[in-house]
Amino acid sequence: MSEAVPAEIGLEQFGEIARKIEAEVGKVIVGQDEVVRSVIICVLAGGHALLEGVPGLGKTMLIRTLGDVLDLQFSRIQFTPDLMPADIVGTDILEESDDGRRQFRFQAGPIFANLILADEINRATPKTQSAMLEAMQEKTVTVAGQGYQLEAPFFVLATQNPLEMEGTYPLPEAQLDRFLFKVNIAFPDVADLVRILERTTGLEQPRAGKVADGAQVIGMGALALSTPIPSHVSEYVAHIVVATHPTSERAAPMLRQYARYGASPRGAQALIIGAKINALLEGRSNVSFDDVAAVAPAALRHRILLNFEGQAEGLSTDDLVADVLKSVPKLAS
Repeated sequence: MSEAVPAEIGLEQFGEIARKIEAEVGKVIVGQDEVVRSVIICVLAGGHALLEGVPGLGKTMLIRTLGDVLDLQFSRIQFTPDLMPADIVGTDILEESDDGRRQFRFQAGPIFANLILADEINRATPKTQSAMLEAMQEKTVTVAGQGYQLEAPFFVLATQNPLEMEGTYPLPEAQLDRFLFKVNIAFPDVADLVRILERTTGLEQPRAGKVADGAQVIGMGALALSTPIPSHVSEYVAHIVVATHPTSERAAPMLRQYARYGASPRGAQALIIGAKINALLEGRSNVSFDDVAAVAPAALRHRILLNFEGQAEGLSTDDLVADVLKSVPKLAS
């Protein structure tokens, strides 16, 4: 697998390619525009996304469809309780050459691809889940003391069932923090469900075509990183993240009462890069407060921990994120 060379992408071309990606994914995925937008932002940011929802809502289909739309090497890992770390990263195998000598050869695992579907990641044991950490954060894997580089672009799009379901293991906080976004997939309404049935119960199944390659994806991410962000928007992001910490003097009211711990600096980074790409997707090079608010739930919901009182009240971290956005003032430029 050779590393893609970034393509030169301008604002107009960025929007054109992004619209094509959304349109092709929309041929297969019904009524999940916000979910699709969040996943595309993660991919263009070079980050990882965690999709949560009950079985049957199209989480795996969405990621497979994205693999069809992007001309990238695709790999699927089905997480099960008996999956071992070597099943993900690979292992050294002993081979005998033609002259009778024996030597070890590294057999790469399925993690060596551009787009990784980590299906039902919370069905594996914590030991196996932790094997993903180095790959997700450092984009390298280490086997028998030897390091191996993962080629760019590299994305992990993981699915998980709600943690209260049988046979699941909660992801450790350190691994959750490696995901740029956590995207919740809701059950479709009646109209969308009818459209899903029409598309999936006939002889012809909808398929998405390829519209972008790795070089373009990297180029779009480079454009996003080079997009300037106003200082007052950066300060707004910093105030949001500080307000998620219950011990802070600037903590939002609900966070002070119901949160055990707030977002990490990675949460602030996710807000910034997510807001930049959201603005570019809307055809703008200027990042606004609304762009930050648009990505805040996906960027923060997995980085805030509820305390016992919050759990007893039946609150979600989305409720706390909404309170943070409500309480943090939008500073004038």
